[in-house]
Amino acid sequence: MKLSNTLQAIRQNNLILPVYVPSLIFAFAQGMLVPILPLYAIDFGVSYGLIGLLLAGEALGMLFGDVPAGMLIRRLGKKWSMLAGVGLAALTTIALMWAQSIPEALVYRLLSGFGIALFSVARHAYLAEMVTISSRGRAIALFGGVSRIGRFAGPAIGGFVAAVYGLRTPFLVFGLINAITLLVVGLFVYRTHTMVVAGSPSQKHHLFATLKAHYRVLTSAGTAQLFAQMIRAGRDVIIPLYAADILGLNVQQIGLIISVAAAVDMTLFYPAGLLMDRLGRKFAIVPCFALQAIGMALIPLTASFGGLIAAACLIAFGNGLGSGTMMTLGADLSPPETRGEFLGVWRLIGDVGASGAPIVAGAVAEILVLPAAALVLSGAGFVAVAVFAFMVPETLARTRVVAGEPTN
Repeated sequence: MKLSNTLQAIRQNNLILPVYVPSLIFAFAQGMLVPILPLYAIDFGVSYGLIGLLLAGEALGMLFGDVPAGMLIRRLGKKWSMLAGVGLAALTTIALMWAQSIPEALVYRLLSGFGIALFSVARHAYLAEMVTISSRGRAIALFGGVSRIGRFAGPAIGGFVAAVYGLRTPFLVFGLINAITLLVVGLFVYRTHTMVVAGSPSQKHHLFATLKAHYRVLTSAGTAQLFAQMIRAGRDVIIPLYAADILGLNVQQIGLIISVAAAVDMTLFYPAGLLMDRLGRKFAIVPCFALQAIGMALIPLTASFGGLIAAACLIAFGNGLGSGTMMTLGADLSPPETRGEFLGVWRLIGDVGASGAPIVAGAVAEILVLPAAALVLSGAGFVAVAVFAFMVPETLARTRVVAGEPTN
């Protein structure tokens, strides 16, 4: 299927306004804060431990919010959950403008993470329901591409706003930009409010029933996803640190490496979707993490700017090839009757891996050396490859049969 046909299918399923446009705007706003938050934390004049805690606050909020978000979706409905999640994230981020202490700012970051979890799980569940099995891979891969584009464009704007108007101004701009997100989602919810069916309190499909019924697949596929998200998040730690501490590169060179790798990453979402929908989910998943593991293992062997940028681009190529893979796999595995609860747990597993990567990398580098941390993360990638290849079933054929679609 051509890209134009995929876009037509997305339009027919009413996904552009409630999912893709809000996701692009929200990702752009999040990207604005990437270069701001470390400087904002340092400005409080506290220890590196407290600075690290503040920077991890949003991720911790997402961890705490993933499972409750899946349960809230049953009561609020998916579209109203998206609206509430964006609103909470926007308000608590604006509040950072006036925070007077690290504890106060940390509370706002935790609440923002909870809002992001609610927004993200609701989008995931909505995409899983609205897109047919045969085009799910491309639709979710396009979603991943849209998010990558937004986060790629945001940091430069955030840095410019902070340089011209002050370090805390981007938080206000974050809120103002996401007012557009609220407007887009809000108009959609208003126009199609009759489609929002919140779960009845008498329904017996709850979190523990979901865990009991699907613990096997959550154990196997969840373990693979945990290690997969660990290597994905680890590249953001290893590459800048290795460039600065081992190769002695300056900030401009490090920024160039990250930007070039990000450009490679965000161009591969459509091939990733084609692989998932034409050949099977594993044809994108296994090469994705194998290439990232190889690229991470090559980092300790690099001795120059050129070598590191080549390794970073290989990792980015693998990550781009896996655009939307974990969301697609989670959507395939999720049972329709308890989709919100299942995806909340699924996202929690992935967020544990992503949050654990900096901790693991830092601990290994502290005990041994930084190149050893790269090798440990490479090992995590190879573990993910092995589990996905040999222990997780191919879901494309299975979900087509369940949905009554042809398998050829």
